[in-house]
Amino acid sequence: MARKDWARVKRQLEDGDAEAAGYFLQQSIEKYLKAFLLQYGWSLKKIHAVHDLLSDAVIHQPALETFRSLCERVSGYYLAERYPPLVPSELTCADVERDREQARQLIQTLLPGERLD
Repeated sequence: MARKDWARVKRQLEDGDAEAAGYFLQQSIEKYLKAFLLQYGWSLKKIHAVHDLLSDAVIHQPALETFRSLCERVSGYYLAERYPPLVPSELTCADVERDREQARQLIQTLLPGERLD
């Protein structure tokens, strides 16, 4: 599912839908982090905040801390797509593309050898 969401990010960016692309980026990172954590015996939790999942992952691989700001930003993408905003979204496709490239590095750090795109 993480791979499917990763591919959906690209399609939504091609369609110019920054909010949907951001949502699927968050979903992909969430699932990759959960996959990483499950390898360490982590009990699956219904949680969507990727920055909280990162906190659990850092226990096993401290170098992941370098992705903290990415995870904090991307956690907000879930809320932006799932709940009506009080103000218009300022998220752009360029923002999501930048975060997608950083997410690629995060995913490859979590799961070396994972092929993206």
